[in-house]
Amino acid sequence: MKIAIGSDKSGFAVKEAVKAYLTEVGADFDDLGTTDLNEVHPYYQVASEVAPLVQQGVYDRAVLICGTGAGMSVVSNKYKGVYAVACESLYAAKMARAINNAQVLCMGGWIVGPELAVEMVKTFLATAWCQDLEDWRAENMHKFAARLSAVEDEIYG
Repeated sequence: MKIAIGSDKSGFAVKEAVKAYLTEVGADFDDLGTTDLNEVHPYYQVASEVAPLVQQGVYDRAVLICGTGAGMSVVSNKYKGVYAVACESLYAAKMARAINNAQVLCMGGWIVGPELAVEMVKTFLATAWCQDLEDWRAENMHKFAARLSAVEDEIYG
């Protein structure tokens, strides 16, 4: 699995903790956001660079961190087929994958501490779409995915 990670200044410390974890476990990742606090990239720039790469399949998943996670999520969700969710808990990170099939985990550096962020990333990366769902719910998720794709085609062409 190829992972993109990025942050603005507000998410920098949390991103560095996540990077340390990803390095420790030998994950294949690239840091596409702010890598030096003297050269800060705003959240909208980072998300608008990462989301198209997820859309194109260059990256399977992404982790984006700004102040609240909301800005990264809003921008990322503008790209057809990219599903980004701002999460503040392990449960939300798991359900973002299991129910929403999100490829992009967004977190807030003002909200989520480094230790929790690492646990959320572990959970997000380890969870498959429809994992641990009842059969009826998984079936509904697949039906919904087809409908969502049709809606996106209507909107984006």
